[in-house]
Amino acid sequence: MTSIGASLLTTKHRVSRYLVAETSIDPDTGKPALTWHFDQAALDTEATTDGWYALLTNLPDTTGPAEVLARYKSQEVSERRYGAFKGPLAVTPMFLHSNQRIHALIHVICLALLIFSLIERQARRGAGPDGKIPGLYAGRPARPTGALVLGALNKLRLVPAQSGRPAYIPRPPGLHQHLLTILGVNPTRPP
Repeated sequence: MTSIGASLLTTKHRVSRYLVAETSIDPDTGKPALTWHFDQAALDTEATTDGWYALLTNLPDTTGPAEVLARYKSQEVSERRYGAFKGPLAVTPMFLHSNQRIHALIHVICLALLIFSLIERQARRGAGPDGKIPGLYAGRPARPTGALVLGALNKLRLVPAQSGRPAYIPRPPGLHQHLLTILGVNPTRPP
């Protein structure tokens, strides 16, 4: 291997700071030789920063490191909503012919996402002391998410209003009744 080959390997794998490679020619045989070793001092210096990372923020200087980290860690909540937007809400790409329709579609999607989030929030508030609802996920207790709650409730049947009689949900089973109670829905008079 030539010194160019060693240089390419160290650059490609980003180890050039830690790997010391030397090429030479054997005086007896005239063949090229490559010797290498890791720079232990560079590895030790790098190891002192393991587990640390920098956060750049525009928060005021009075904000402490713990507050900056807490705000950073809470960003996953909004990111999870983007996941809900792409997943359980099943928004598919479409072509719209005018800006008004794009604007209207964004409003409808945001409204659906708000309702989805509020269902999840209300279910979490009504969950038991351990934060789980019995039987929610494959018959086992689970921390409620919007997708799990809507997935459990999608088997409910709504009898439409007719002849002056209001719409109602016929005898919901235990888990469904529990979820409807948590969400504040009266099965005999659904909204």
